[in-house]
Amino acid sequence: MGFWLVAGALTLAVSGLLAMALVRSREAENATPNQDMRIYRDQLAEIDRDVARGILTAEEAGQVRVEVSRRLLDADKTADEMKSDVPPRYATIAITATVCAVLIGGTAGLYIFIGAPGYPDLPLAERLALAEEIHRSRMSQAEAEVQSGRVWVAPDNVDPALLHLMERLRSTVAERPDEVEGFRLLAQYEDLLGNYSAAHSAQSRLIELKGDSAVADDYATLAQLLILAANGFVSPEAETALHMTLQMDPGHGPARYYTGLMLAQSGRPDLAYGIWRVLLERGPSDAPWIPPIMDHIEDAAQAAGIRYIPPTVASRQLSGPTVEDIEAAEEMDEADRQEMIRGMVDGLAERIESEESGSPAEWSRLIRSLGVLGDTARASEFWSKAQSEFANDPEALATIRAAAVGSGVVE
Repeated sequence: MGFWLVAGALTLAVSGLLAMALVRSREAENATPNQDMRIYRDQLAEIDRDVARGILTAEEAGQVRVEVSRRLLDADKTADEMKSDVPPRYATIAITATVCAVLIGGTAGLYIFIGAPGYPDLPLAERLALAEEIHRSRMSQAEAEVQSGRVWVAPDNVDPALLHLMERLRSTVAERPDEVEGFRLLAQYEDLLGNYSAAHSAQSRLIELKGDSAVADDYATLAQLLILAANGFVSPEAETALHMTLQMDPGHGPARYYTGLMLAQSGRPDLAYGIWRVLLERGPSDAPWIPPIMDHIEDAAQAAGIRYIPPTVASRQLSGPTVEDIEAAEEMDEADRQEMIRGMVDGLAERIESEESGSPAEWSRLIRSLGVLGDTARASEFWSKAQSEFANDPEALATIRAAAVGSGVVE
């Protein structure tokens, strides 16, 4: 309320000053000729008194009277001309009222558009304290999953044989609770089926079994699965996994992106914007975290009070089999389908091995595709080549390593 009273008083004061200026300008336009006419009339009266006192002769008085009368007529003519140029009083009042209405209405409308009506004033210290409270008291992973309403159901288009194999894998893992490879496969395939809650449970157990040998990508995978299970919400459990990732690899691209997302959700868009801008401008342009940053960075910048236009990202069309390709292949018989997919994989491999090299996303797609085809030997070969190709680019190598882990090439 205090803000509106002050803002309203200032707006009315400015409107009043403008109205006074318009009215006074009208009066000033009429003041000069009227003042001249009064002076000339006084001079005519003074002539008679000068004759009576003997200062002027009758002849001199006549000459002066003619000259002053001429000036009086000129002043009267000027006054008539100026009156014809000055708008009527009602027009001045209408213009003044219109200007004041536009000023008051425009000011209120602009604030409603870019401001936050109804919100109390929040000094910086209070905003930071509020953000910290939002961060501290946010939902747990379990609460977020319940609120998301996600209930996993096996997709209709999944091969029943795969679902049968998944049941066998789940049973085997339950019987062998200390087998690392079983939990690695379980986390990977639960993820592929969209069963993110089961996937992050398996990934968490995998990290527990690996102990000190767990790497940054293991924790990054856990964080991503937790976030997917919570429908995009970064819970305290996911934050812990992100923290472990960045402790091991401070430049880990996906972990840094999700850290920015957590900050944006906790009322710190300024920090989120800072992280995302560095990731966006550093690239590479085809990194998997670039598209979501492009979708959200402008909103984060605006919320932080920063005007920012993100750079144009020339996204490159990836080669290799896509989801659409695989769906099209489902209409073929087994032999034709395998031949088509392998042909696309071979084409991607040839292009990567050519002078064009390839982007990190293309290397990742190739390694994943080879893993799906069961050609782990060739996937391992390309992972070795990628380590040499991207030795000086840790973020790109982290992206490719995630594909290698998912394909069973790297633990």
